[in-house]
This record gives sequence, structure tokens and C-alpha cells, in this order.
Amino acid sequence: MPELPEAEVVAGQIRTALIGARLTDCWVGRKDIVREGLTSRLWYTGAVVQQVQRHGKSVAIQFVKEQAVRYVVAELGMTGLLLFPSVQIKYPQHVHVRMTFSGGQEPEVRYWNPRRFGRLSLLDQEGLDRYVARRFGCDPLTVSLEDFYRLLKNRRGRLKPLLMHQQTVAGIGNIYANEILFRAGLHPNVPADRLSAARVERLFLVTREVLHSAIACGGSSVRDFFAPDGTEGRYKQCHVVYGKEEQLCPNSCGRRIRRVSDERSSFFCPHCQNPRKWK
Repeated sequence: MPELPEAEVVAGQIRTALIGARLTDCWVGRKDIVREGLTSRLWYTGAVVQQVQRHGKSVAIQFVKEQAVRYVVAELGMTGLLLFPSVQIKYPQHVHVRMTFSGGQEPEVRYWNPRRFGRLSLLDQEGLDRYVARRFGCDPLTVSLEDFYRLLKNRRGRLKPLLMHQQTVAGIGNIYANEILFRAGLHPNVPADRLSAARVERLFLVTREVLHSAIACGGSSVRDFFAPDGTEGRYKQCHVVYGKEEQLCPNSCGRRIRRVSDERSSFFCPHCQNPRKWK
């Protein structure tokens, strides 16, 4: 499932290829793939791409036309991809939206989503503001340490589910939650509101380090993720615990990585992430 780094890679490639391009056609193959705003589809013809933003795991393409501003917001969901036309894809019948452009580096962007857990939304500024406020908490790449500390102190419950709760921290999913917690030396089930200030600062810094590193590597291609230009993310090669059950801990402590299935699978070292060590 694409997470924050993958969404940032997608937004960056579309930004590079299409800023200043003019949309000439928007084909929608399935009406139910558009969650909101389908009746505004014709407005986008002739509009120019002005910016591309990431919100959590979603990508918002900003269009301007006669001083009006609207957005196409793509939820990547479990298997959703935004792809340029040069990319060879399996099952082309799952391309549900095609946006055609002139004046850009790429002539088209396709929304491919076989499982259809994600959707597109066609929104004005007010609609985008509602979308973001309803779905996303703080962004881990921009939130301050002080706000991050207050956020954890004001939430009761286990740390890993809290990091993955999109209305609390936007963009972190199971892959990066596991990688972050291992590097921070924190067990997935430690109580979030009882972490010491030093532990919170360490978690804050590690979170940014992992996410920035993953973005620089093009994200993680674990199953279905490809960037718009078809490249695979290389950060999978940097995973130290995710998918590594029964392998020796990379810290050379002599213990093996354990996997525990709850809402989502947690991968951790029982020694380096001792559940009693969180102060």
C-alpha cells in the first residue's frame, strides 16, 4: 500500500512533468471511481496545472482556469497508481481515468486502480480544505517537535496504531511504522502518552530520517507500487525489520525478529525493542 514516501514520489514526478501543462481531455471510464465532483469534470478542459501537492497518502493536482482554482485529488489506496503512458501495465482494463495534456513533458496521466479502494475527487478550494481536515492529522515532515510531543501526550493507547491513525499522523502506514519503531528502539505496544521527552524526540527525529530516506530512494516497491514513470522504489532494500520475521536482528543482539499479527503485522526485535523500556 503506498504510504507518505510513495505519494511524495508520485507528486514530485507529476510536478516535474506537468506544471504549466494544459488539460485537453479527461476521460472517466467508471463513474463510481469519482467520489465527489463528477459533474464538474468538463470545467477542467483547458485548465492549466499550477501545482501538485501531497496530503497524507493522497496527491492533489491544482488546476487554474480564468482565475478559478480546482483540484483533482487521487487517493492511491491499496493499489492505486498514477502512471504516464509509456509505462506498460498489466490489466489495462483497470485504467479508470485518463487525463490528456498539451505543453507538458508527458502527454497523459492514467489512474490505474484494480481493487478500487481509492477514488478520485474533483474539488474546489473549500472542498479540498474539507477533504484534508476530515481525513488527515499532522504531517510528520512538517509538524514541530513541540506539537508532536503534545500530540502523543494527549492520546492514550498503543504507539504503533497511533502512528498509523491517519487522522492523528497523516501518511505513515505499516511498512514505515515498523521501520521507524525499530530504529527508535520502541516496542509497537508501548503506551504513547507515557513516553519520556527524550524518547519522543528520538522518535520524532527517526520518523523524519526514515521518511526522507525513503523518498530519496523512490519509496518502497513491496508489491504493486510504481512511480508514474514506471520505476520501482529502492527503499525496500533498506528495510531492516519489515517482512524479516525469524531473521537475526540487524543490531547483532543475537535475537531474531518476531512477527505478531494484530490489526496489522508488527515486526520487532524483542531485545532491542523491549516493551518495558519506554521512559
